[in-house]
Amino acid sequence: MKPAVLLTFDSMRRANTGLHSFGHRLGNEIVRQAAPEMALSAYTYPQQRGFMGEQADYVRHRQFHRLFFPQGRRFDLVHFADQYCRFTPAQVPGRTIMTVHDINQVHEFDLDSPRVRKYMKRMQIKVAGADRIVAISHFVAADIVRFFPDAQTKISVIHNGADASLPPAGHRPAITPTRPFLFALGMVCPKKNFHVLVPLLRGNDRQLLIAGVVHQSYRQKILDDAAAWGVADRVIVAGPVSQDDKNWYYANCEAFTFPSLAEGFGLPVIEAMYHGKPVFLSTLTALPEVGGDAAYYFDDFDPDNMARVLEHGLADFYEHGGAARVRRHAARFTWARAAGAYLDLYRRCLA
Repeated sequence: MKPAVLLTFDSMRRANTGLHSFGHRLGNEIVRQAAPEMALSAYTYPQQRGFMGEQADYVRHRQFHRLFFPQGRRFDLVHFADQYCRFTPAQVPGRTIMTVHDINQVHEFDLDSPRVRKYMKRMQIKVAGADRIVAISHFVAADIVRFFPDAQTKISVIHNGADASLPPAGHRPAITPTRPFLFALGMVCPKKNFHVLVPLLRGNDRQLLIAGVVHQSYRQKILDDAAAWGVADRVIVAGPVSQDDKNWYYANCEAFTFPSLAEGFGLPVIEAMYHGKPVFLSTLTALPEVGGDAAYYFDDFDPDNMARVLEHGLADFYEHGGAARVRRHAARFTWARAAGAYLDLYRRCLA
């Protein structure tokens, strides 16, 4: 009899987020590789039912699962695909694996704040209850061990994959820049730090296009800064975009810019590299690990220094075959490789 494996993907309920991309791509690749040897099920909201195809079963998210998850006994192994699932590893009789994407709260907020203390208390329960912990970067693994030392003996690192897809021939987004443009992608919120990109439009005719789920107060901060720098007509906050639109922006931008303050991985970094684009990152949290020596880095957020990094980086990229370099780097990160590593871990746990 095939071992029964449940993957929790209830965090996929919001499209245009990193957790949605992670769940969709990893889930489908695990089905492709493991369907012959494992009976796979996905824990989802109703709108995600069927996303792993007919080779998987589906368990519907329910509010009461926070207190009681009666279906847990059906499964030999439960893989919590992130740390936000409705129920916890302690509610599952079988073996458990939990992927931790980040504990960025410790980098964004005061460690003694009630918000962080409450979050870390919940994380302690989940980390302690899981048989194995997977971090999506070595940076996240170090954070976990720093705050939860008992995880040291059960933690491993499996990097995310990324997509190399292209937009359909002839596709054009409804919002299309009219000049050379810098592209930024992610939740439009203070953590992403997108407002520091606005001064990069000084002294040139570039546009800046930012795409992602929008926090309106931070959107206004970006637009206010654009007005203050005299470039309001060249800053576009597009909001959420389709996969085809996203790929068009990657393929046609002059550079991808990602000055985030806290990232567990940063999928857009590798996606942009798959398109052969120069990538400019902050030096914070996991970004140097993911970008490696194929990316360029803003050492600080001083506007003049950022402008120098951008111009020197663009010159270096186009003079020294940067497109081939970033594509080689991106090729290290595939969903097939990530799924294979997870399946090896499943087999060890089931054994």
